[in-house]
Amino acid sequence: MAGLELLSDQGYRVDGRRAGELRKIQARMGVFAQADGSAYIEQGNTKALAVVYGPHEIRGSRSRALPDRALVNCQYSSATFSTGERKRRPHGDRKSCEMGLQLRQTFEAAILTQLHPRSQIDIYVQVLQADGGTYAACVNAATLAVLDAGIPMRDFVCACSAGFVDGTALADLSHVEEAAGGPQLALALLPASGQIALLEMDARLHEDHLEWVLEAAAQAARDVHTLLDRVVRQHVHEASILLGD
Repeated sequence: MAGLELLSDQGYRVDGRRAGELRKIQARMGVFAQADGSAYIEQGNTKALAVVYGPHEIRGSRSRALPDRALVNCQYSSATFSTGERKRRPHGDRKSCEMGLQLRQTFEAAILTQLHPRSQIDIYVQVLQADGGTYAACVNAATLAVLDAGIPMRDFVCACSAGFVDGTALADLSHVEEAAGGPQLALALLPASGQIALLEMDARLHEDHLEWVLEAAAQAARDVHTLLDRVVRQHVHEASILLGD
């Protein structure tokens, strides 16, 4: 799909958004009472569910225990009906393993693992519907679930994607924009410090344009933080009402 089809002369994208505009985000915490923490998020038509257990004792071989910090275990899965392909993805396929590794690297940078030595924190994320920005939706759902579990973090970790079309940096790519095959960047940011937890580039991009795309993703991640912070505050307020505080 040509760049002109993705961005009109007036600067509007296929779905009517401006270049730096996020898709609509809706989220809620505490969706599963059985888990230590859980959250559900919708970013546009991409929907993800995250569940957190821990910190708890190491499962399996105790030799895996880390003497100075918690072991972070992340597992990713995608529902069979999540995409139009209707392709069955067995648990543990290459894409799932890569996504699980990316999530683990992201949350190892955000969780204060040194407060829970010789323990394990499990983060399970499932994509229920994929329409672009899958990694970002998984990170944002998992952040809310970790906070719901009461696990200390350095900061929120907020993620967003960005791309480059027809000389313009686009934030929060949809499936149509991702499928066009242009340069794509995924960023996970700790907003308060500006620390990057994960940065991945897919396809080539001239270094002169990298700063624009990176800033578009960073600003979008900060916008995501504003929305997630509002969700957390609302959840705490509702919980305090239930407790009678």
